[in-house]
Amino acid sequence: MKIIPRIYIGLLVLLLFLSGCSVSKFIPEGHYLLDNVKVESDNKEIKPSQMNMYLRQTPNAKWFSLVKLPMYIYGAAGKDSTKWINRFLYRMGDAPRIYDPNLAEETRLQIEQAVRNMGYMSGQVSMYTQVKGKKIKVGYQIHSGEPYLISHVAYDIADYQIHDYLMADSARSYLKAGSRLDVNKLDQERDRITQYLQNRGYYRFNKDFITYQVDTMRNSRNVDLIMQLHPYQRKKEDPPSQHRQYYIRNVDFMFDVDFAELTSESLKGVDSLRSGGVNFFYKDKLFLRPQVISDYNYLQSGKLYRNRDVQNTYSALGRLNILKYSNIRFREELEADSAYLDAYVMLTRNKNKSLSFEIEGTNSAGDLGAAASVAYSHRNLFKGSETFTIKLRGAYEAVTGLEGYANSNYLEYGVETSLSFPEFMFPFLSSDFRRRSRATSEVTVKYNWQIRPEFERTVASAAWSYRWGKRGATHRFDVFDLNYIYMPYRSETFREYLDYMDERNPLLRYSYEDLFIVRLGYTYTYNSSGATTLKTSQRNSYSIRFNIEESGNLLYLFSRMINGSPKNGEAYQMANISFAQYVKTDFDYAKNFMIDDRNALVFHVGVGVAVPYGNSKSLPFEKLYFSGGANSVRGWSVRSLGPGGYRGDSNSLDYVNHTGDIKLDLNLEYRTHLFWKLNGAAFVDAGNVWTIRNREMQPEGLFKFNRFYKQLAVAYGLGLRFDLDFLIIRFDGGMKAINPMYTRRDRYPIISPDFKRDFAFHFAVGYPF
Repeated sequence: MKIIPRIYIGLLVLLLFLSGCSVSKFIPEGHYLLDNVKVESDNKEIKPSQMNMYLRQTPNAKWFSLVKLPMYIYGAAGKDSTKWINRFLYRMGDAPRIYDPNLAEETRLQIEQAVRNMGYMSGQVSMYTQVKGKKIKVGYQIHSGEPYLISHVAYDIADYQIHDYLMADSARSYLKAGSRLDVNKLDQERDRITQYLQNRGYYRFNKDFITYQVDTMRNSRNVDLIMQLHPYQRKKEDPPSQHRQYYIRNVDFMFDVDFAELTSESLKGVDSLRSGGVNFFYKDKLFLRPQVISDYNYLQSGKLYRNRDVQNTYSALGRLNILKYSNIRFREELEADSAYLDAYVMLTRNKNKSLSFEIEGTNSAGDLGAAASVAYSHRNLFKGSETFTIKLRGAYEAVTGLEGYANSNYLEYGVETSLSFPEFMFPFLSSDFRRRSRATSEVTVKYNWQIRPEFERTVASAAWSYRWGKRGATHRFDVFDLNYIYMPYRSETFREYLDYMDERNPLLRYSYEDLFIVRLGYTYTYNSSGATTLKTSQRNSYSIRFNIEESGNLLYLFSRMINGSPKNGEAYQMANISFAQYVKTDFDYAKNFMIDDRNALVFHVGVGVAVPYGNSKSLPFEKLYFSGGANSVRGWSVRSLGPGGYRGDSNSLDYVNHTGDIKLDLNLEYRTHLFWKLNGAAFVDAGNVWTIRNREMQPEGLFKFNRFYKQLAVAYGLGLRFDLDFLIIRFDGGMKAINPMYTRRDRYPIISPDFKRDFAFHFAVGYPF
């Protein structure tokens, strides 16, 4: 018997054993196990899923929405809590949910109130139960009736200034004649008006000053709605007065100055200076330049108070890494008919310098090794919250499967430096533009030296980029990215191998030649929720990533202007080294469907196309697509699938051939919370890579519209995820289902699986998409 059927049989036996574990011993006499809860509605406008938040009791959780395995694990324990095995099973499992009629009635009342809040004032909810043995099913039926509609909206606002403001902004109101009398909409309108007025000087305004009066017409479901705005009262016993508009008077920034009350005595012994209409108070010395604060301050003396300016100031200061946190406090000053605010912005400094160490294990196609790195960071290099980082890295790996080489070790040394500015750095830009752009700038320089038995390779790069974002969207623009790949040494055995493969696979030689890559690119990412874990994502969400880059166009035009034609008749060169010319674009989309608070279905599609042209016959090896691995088709190890139906050979360098110019990934993953910090997943993956131009050794790898869908590789499998809140450790095991690399006889390993041939194990950090 093959290994994989044995595993299936073992899992089936375990499930049957656990499902047979009775939980009846944990159900008191006269009580029932809550088996199912169902909500039904006779109105399409009221979706049952909207009422899930009001359920006071829910059944035991199901793994993959199929089986209540955590409850059966709990049922496998005895009732003696002094035994360690029972305590262990208690923690692993989920205690049976015992039906509580009081909670069921409370649920019914809350659903009924929610229905009426939606405008169905005569709505009712009935409850029914079905008992079978020791189990009970509970159902709630919503009978909405006819909704109450708003016939007319009127305003009772004695404050003429606020009345004029609201009438000028009435087009944005949530309250419209003919709409349902929805309590949620009424509350949203209160929030909208509060935010609107707080951005026009009304510092003390809150939504409690707004109330509604509803007049019901006789024998009609149409109502007249009157919005009432009450005068200002700080306390109930205070006489009512008009709402005041506040102006910003003074803005003071306090650097590491801690005091409980904002008084002049508390500032004794503190140095101060004034710059740009702002006061600075500090001890010893100012750790940020005054101009930096001016660029990040939205609170302007003499202007009306705006809550938006406060939030923008918080957001801008949050981009300064040198600050640990910031706090803005206001003090009111009333003078005759005028009202003023003195703003105090308290800034607490973060640590300037930090040193970190990292040790990691590596596994490259079965070759084991280790790596270590040390990084130093300075968060305030020029007193403008500029972050300077330098990282040194070394790695060692024992290379196996090579013959004819003097040694079998792989060594890597690298140094990486970066300097990040918290603003848009470019000549001749105004401070106002830099403040509004909300962008960060980064300069990076890297050097990497690889020593393998076959060759030595050095990669040097320098880049300048900008990054900015807002409300879940992030933009990155790489203005300049230079990569220089230099091969100072190739062993004689390796040279002979390249000469042998030159005519059969020119890509292999091209991948080990000196090369310049001068590129620019743009990347856009968006996440509708920002959620990173199954437990924190409680609603449907989606993410998008789009990238486009080009390389070599400016160099190509410059070379043609200077030289007219290439020296060697094939490619232009810069400093006697060829440079790459290509365009590449990628698109990724992932959709997360929340089934309930423990289960989710995630769909992902990734498409990439890269076209070499002009100075390049092929893409640089670093820019080629590959398939397989922890984030692709998980039935294959990394760089072992494709292109198309190419099967490859057992040579250690054959990973170069498993690359392409076009990539397609399709993934469907069911995620479920198991217990504690452990999550599970079941997935189906499909995809492959293809070439745009025909390779002599790989005619089956060429992309063709009439056959590419027949060359899609398909895999299925299971995974475990340890959600440590700050880190997700992932283990995935994938099995090949459809293998386009094999003949028709072995093309469908899902029919006759071979564990040794078809299984791939992956260890990774983070979700695959």
